[in-house]
Amino acid sequence: MPQSTQLTSMQTTALVIMRLLIGWHFLYEGVLKLYTPSWTSKGYLLSATYLESFFQSLAGESLISTVDTLNIVALLLVGATLILGFKTQLGSLIGIGLLLLYFLAHPPFPGYPQGPTEGSYWIVNKNLIEAAALLVIFLFPTSLSFGLERIFSKKQIQTQAH
Repeated sequence: MPQSTQLTSMQTTALVIMRLLIGWHFLYEGVLKLYTPSWTSKGYLLSATYLESFFQSLAGESLISTVDTLNIVALLLVGATLILGFKTQLGSLIGIGLLLLYFLAHPPFPGYPQGPTEGSYWIVNKNLIEAAALLVIFLFPTSLSFGLERIFSKKQIQTQAH
């Protein structure tokens, strides 16, 4: 049976940098949407090319306000957890879920229209790649190396020692 290996400080640093960059991306997107009063996900949802009826139902008048609010809250929450290094595994899971919803609304599958993108994609796009990166962050949490959880864990250890 293979022995578990410890991450090197370089590997941990790379994971922390990835966590912070993805956290910044989520936080920025959430703040931008929060402070843009005219922003809504309605157009994105109505233009879904896969699972159209599901995404179009989310864009309905009775739900769109809630969907927009949940989207902003999720973006802010994921960004904050990743940047602060607190509850990063929970933030990673929420981020993965959100990105998979974005991916499924406009997947780069053969035969489906791509819609407005920064490039051409085939099966894999930036949403799927960022979701995979969040899975890595979930599997290799770095909060105890760099983040608020490190501070809290030291306080707990000191409290238990006394």
